[in-house]
Amino acid sequence: MTVPSDQQLGFAPDDDAPIPYMARTRDYYQAIGYSTPYRWAHHIDAPFQPLIKPLNRSRLAIITTAAPFDPARGDQGPGAKYNGGAKFYSVYDGDSSKTHDLRISHVAYDRVHTSAEDSGTWFPLPQLKKLAREGRIGDVAPRFFGAPTNRSHRVTIETDAPEILARCRADDVDAAVLVPNCPVCHQTVGLVARHLEAGGISTVVMGCAKDIVEHAAVSRFLFSDFPLGNSAGKSHDPASQAFTLELALRVLETAPGPQTTVQSPLRWSADASWKRDYNNVEMLSAEELARRRREFDAQKEIARGLRESAA
Repeated sequence: MTVPSDQQLGFAPDDDAPIPYMARTRDYYQAIGYSTPYRWAHHIDAPFQPLIKPLNRSRLAIITTAAPFDPARGDQGPGAKYNGGAKFYSVYDGDSSKTHDLRISHVAYDRVHTSAEDSGTWFPLPQLKKLAREGRIGDVAPRFFGAPTNRSHRVTIETDAPEILARCRADDVDAAVLVPNCPVCHQTVGLVARHLEAGGISTVVMGCAKDIVEHAAVSRFLFSDFPLGNSAGKSHDPASQAFTLELALRVLETAPGPQTTVQSPLRWSADASWKRDYNNVEMLSAEELARRRREFDAQKEIARGLRESAA
């Protein structure tokens, strides 16, 4: 008897599944010489704050891990190498009524399959303001908030998350949309979202690292199976960005309880081979791993200097 092939049965290729970022990150840093594996934040349940008001009467804020552009801090343009000098270490806010130039050169987004040309893929403020004008939401909070990407769980939980909650309360925020970029960014916003929910503010995380967000355990998560840096949709594709934000708002409205994950039906491409690349040690030579270790150490020193000067 002939056994039908996976293709005949309509199955997807085995590697067409969400990227295991926690495992990839652990293996990558071990391969470049860091022997102690990073401990990702893990919870088995999550606080849940139902929407207090209908969305068309609610005030929404955006929480981002992107950084304001500063020309004094090196290359932050499209395709820039990882730039530790562009990092920020304290919560910041910005006037939602103005136009902002926020960039992601300071974090480990997917630099192979996306170029960070279009901030609409990581900062959906223009889309959110459009929905406010159309009456889909009540209004946009007067400020958006920047969450530092911090490997320290303690600093995020004890310092940054409470500061963001306090600013949200000061602005009478009803709900927040949180948009991460890199692997650690996804953990950061997961921890912030949990704190906001416990503090009475409904949240939805829009992200691309499914395993990290679900490991941290959040109330509502819209997962887009896109390269990191595209949590809010595809580059130069307003329809994709509008659809992604609308889907996130539906998750915010309709989630039946905590730890609700909804996967966007949008696909990055018909070919899923892009998922093999990100920090995959099986595809990196010893020479490339050594080069990356040297580069990482250099950027870490730059970031340490910034952190110490900000302290």
